[in-house]
Amino acid sequence: MTTTATPRRSREPVHRRKFLVVVDDTPECDRAIYFAARRAAGTQGGMVLLGVLELEGVAQQWLGVADLMRAEAHEEMEARLQKFAARARQVAGISPELVIKEGSPAEAIARTIAEDHDIAILVLAAGVGKDGPGPLVTVLAAGHAARFPVPITIVPGALTDAELDAIA
Repeated sequence: MTTTATPRRSREPVHRRKFLVVVDDTPECDRAIYFAARRAAGTQGGMVLLGVLELEGVAQQWLGVADLMRAEAHEEMEARLQKFAARARQVAGISPELVIKEGSPAEAIARTIAEDHDIAILVLAAGVGKDGPGPLVTVLAAGHAARFPVPITIVPGALTDAELDAIA
């Protein structure tokens, strides 16, 4: 399969490879943050944390209500991103870029990668519960990942900090 995506620029002068992590409320999200932060620090790379707002029902609300719902969702996501950015700083001294996009996760990921040519790797973590690998891994495994111009690293959600340090 050939892609017409813009080439990645992370190896060019004044550019650096960035690891993209999608922040959500799953327990395994911390594993992806930890791994990507340690890997970015170890390779002098950067890190981008993406928060995705799925606001399908908001458009059907009255204008004032929709604006309020959207603003509240942005505030909550900003707080979640700040929490995980603090985690990245704590474990690896990395200060990630914070990005919030609206839409489906797959579309938001594709747009973020298209807009930032330094993003070279998407890092996800697989859940360890009976519900499978997690919603994001499941959606991307269903075929959306084939259109991304970067590889995807899936971190096993059961790995400890020490185990992740050994491979990051």
